[in-house]
This record gives sequence, structure tokens and C-alpha cells, in this order.
Amino acid sequence: MTDLSTITLISRLLEVMEQDVVPLTQKGVKLGNKVFGAAILRKSDLSLVIAGTNTETENPLWHGEVYTLKRYYEPPRDQRPPTRECIFLATHEPCSLCLSAITWTGFDNFYYLFGYIDTQDTFNIPHDLKILDEVFRIQNGNYVRKNHYWKSHSIIEMINACSNAEREGFLGRVSALEKVYDDMSGIYQASKEKNDDDIPLA
Repeated sequence: MTDLSTITLISRLLEVMEQDVVPLTQKGVKLGNKVFGAAILRKSDLSLVIAGTNTETENPLWHGEVYTLKRYYEPPRDQRPPTRECIFLATHEPCSLCLSAITWTGFDNFYYLFGYIDTQDTFNIPHDLKILDEVFRIQNGNYVRKNHYWKSHSIIEMINACSNAEREGFLGRVSALEKVYDDMSGIYQASKEKNDDDIPLA
């Protein structure tokens, strides 16, 4: 039996993707950006602090997670909660750049929906796994998911631990998100050749 707080958290993370991250990403892919997005929520009440999406056509470093962090730090310090009081949500399992950014900014957690294999096989973007292998000799994306800095959480694994009724409802929402992201991925893949100069790893 999954506790109520976990059910509430899963539901809220999916809701933020559905209502806050997806609309930004739909606009972004029309401009030639990838499908990756992120959001930061308060741990205390799960309210949204900021949502963002990939903006690589502006700067190849503006991955969804990094651009969201950029926007998080734009307001004065007294207008944003400390990172240790926040949840970091990534639509896709963070690449090595984004893993580092999450670490350097002091988050003690992150949650993601789509794993590296999804990114490689479904979204046809193999760079996350290739860089981890080629640069860090980390094969199959097997970084340490619970370490001194943070703990990572797969939303799918959390859903699979739920009771049958809860799991069925959540998987229905995930299926709808998969369709939305598949559509966005198609738009990105069709346009990415035009952005080869702006996005070296398209």
C-alpha cells in the first residue's frame, strides 16, 4: 500500500508536467528546441516555483533543467525558496550537464518521468548515454542514484509500487503524456537539421 503523501506527490508531479511544462515545451519545439523540460516545486505544499523548457536554439547550454535553474535564480534571493526546500522535477532523466547543475545548485533530490532509454530509443536523442559512456565511462546510464548530494526518483518506479487502482489511473495519465511528447518529438526531429549550427548535438 502506497502512503497518501506519495500518491499526492505523484499526482502533483504529473499535473505540473501536464499543465505547466508541456505548454512551454510545445512552444519551444516549434522554434526548433528539444522536448526536455523541468520544474521546481516547494516541498512544503507542492506549489510551483518555476517551470521551464529547453531553449538550445538560444544557447546550447540551455537544456530544460539548466534553463529552469537560470530562471529560478533571476529573482532576488528573498523571493525564492532555498533549493533544499524544493523538489526538482525533470521530464527526462537528466544528462551529465544537468546532473551537475542540479548538484552544484544544492538540490537534494530530483524526479523524472522518462528514463535514458526512452530518450535514446523513443525520442531519438542518444547523447545522454553516449556522453556518460565516452566521457565518464558510465555504461548504460548507471550513475549512483543515491549519493552524498541527492537522491533520484523514477516516477514510473513510484507508480509501479502503487496499488492496482492507483497505478491504473496514473498509467493512464502517463500514456496521455507519452502521446503528447511523441507528437512534440516528431516536430523536433523534422526540424532539427535546420539548427545544426546552433545545436551541435541535435
